[in-house]
Amino acid sequence: MKIIDLRSDTVTQPTQAMRQAMANAPVGDDVFGDDPSINHLERSSAERFGFDEAIFVSSGTQANLLAIMSHCQRGEEYLCGQDAHNYRFEGGGAAVLGSVQPQPVANNSDGTIDLDLLKANIKPDDFHFAQTRLLSLENTIGGKVLPFEYLSQAQAFAFNHGLKIHLDGARVMNAAVKQNVQPQQIMQHFDSVSVCLSKGLAAPVGSLLLGDEATIAKARRLRKMLGGGMRQAGGLAAAGQIALDSMIDRLSEDHDNAEHLAKRLNEVDGIECDQQAVQTNIIFAKFNDGYDVQALAERLKPKGVVIYKGNPLRLVTHNDISRQDIDTFIDALKAHI
Repeated sequence: MKIIDLRSDTVTQPTQAMRQAMANAPVGDDVFGDDPSINHLERSSAERFGFDEAIFVSSGTQANLLAIMSHCQRGEEYLCGQDAHNYRFEGGGAAVLGSVQPQPVANNSDGTIDLDLLKANIKPDDFHFAQTRLLSLENTIGGKVLPFEYLSQAQAFAFNHGLKIHLDGARVMNAAVKQNVQPQQIMQHFDSVSVCLSKGLAAPVGSLLLGDEATIAKARRLRKMLGGGMRQAGGLAAAGQIALDSMIDRLSEDHDNAEHLAKRLNEVDGIECDQQAVQTNIIFAKFNDGYDVQALAERLKPKGVVIYKGNPLRLVTHNDISRQDIDTFIDALKAHI
């Protein structure tokens, strides 16, 4: 029985081409800089996306943490959205491990953060306050793509206030595909960018952090300090290379499937889904108040359908979810709701 797992695009299985590349990848000790597959991934990605350097790390969480700790010293702070992943869902790593204070600011409905609110939260140069050093944005955020013109405004805002600007680009490739631009056209507005290879791009493990030479040199030292130094990890890098070379354009299929899923969810009694809010591969479905979504999840699991248990329920399309899988899910939903 095929498992239809709609919890996240992190559940994607590596493609057959990735498995073959992993088996055949030349490897070496990456801590010594000797892994040719990792070296190639880092060099080619930096060149491709318009940065001086890149570093391959185990996860998006680690990439974001390295960026924050590279831009901020102990006792300083970064501005971010209230809904930002690196504020809400990454274990408080910046505060716990970097002694860097987050200053969350409310996200607008489109995922942006009001620049006037950001300005009001920049701390004055006074020893009573943590010094504000960094603005961190996320694209996509909750599946929403930041408007292209906003990126230029945020970049100018950061420059004018002496801040560095980081992009949590876990799904930046989804944003680029949705806006029909090259990823580097989004990334050019940022001092550093994290990119997940293991979400919609379907690599098994890994993220990249891109930045200038000084930032990545510091990130490399911090990666070692955090226990992130890898040895013969070239097999993972080889899968990541295929992810970047061959899996970006197909993200449009996930976006189309997400629109189809949103449409079909509205056929189910007791569920509402705002189809207009679906921009990429993430959908939110609202059940009637009081409905036991956890019990529903338990009923669906033996049928091969795996979902989260929240209300609203987040559903994510990805490389292992077909149009037929979506229709099968809707049929199961109608039978068990």
